[in-house]
Amino acid sequence: MNTYHYEDISLGQEESFSVTVTEKAMDAFRSLTGDENPLHADAGYAASRGYGGRVVYGMLTASFFSTMAGVYLPGKYSLIHSVEVKFLRPIYPGMVLTVRGTVTEKSDRFRRLTVKVRVENGDGEKLCKGIMKVGVLDEE
Repeated sequence: MNTYHYEDISLGQEESFSVTVTEKAMDAFRSLTGDENPLHADAGYAASRGYGGRVVYGMLTASFFSTMAGVYLPGKYSLIHSVEVKFLRPIYPGMVLTVRGTVTEKSDRFRRLTVKVRVENGDGEKLCKGIMKVGVLDEE
């Protein structure tokens, strides 16, 4: 876990990590949220709608933005203020995703970062993107 302080962070700074969305994660998300949409729960139904199998929940994908803020950029001292998300392409269980975050603005008055976030597949195609406003708390 990174422990960046506000002063340590610079414009253009980037962090990234990779993750694979598993069937088990999909099932856990469904159990946690109660979202029984067959597009996410039933591979046959999803295929009948033109998809390549179960489609990963968009909000499961977006939850990795929380990991970006809470573990990587800025890490331990983060407090997410807002997240704006756009889903660009379907994601399927088993895909290896790279989550990237780049600092595009700093607000010294509020000790807040604007972090451009995106999820890419192994070919570098954007699958999901967003903008986060993240506060950087003072050290304990």
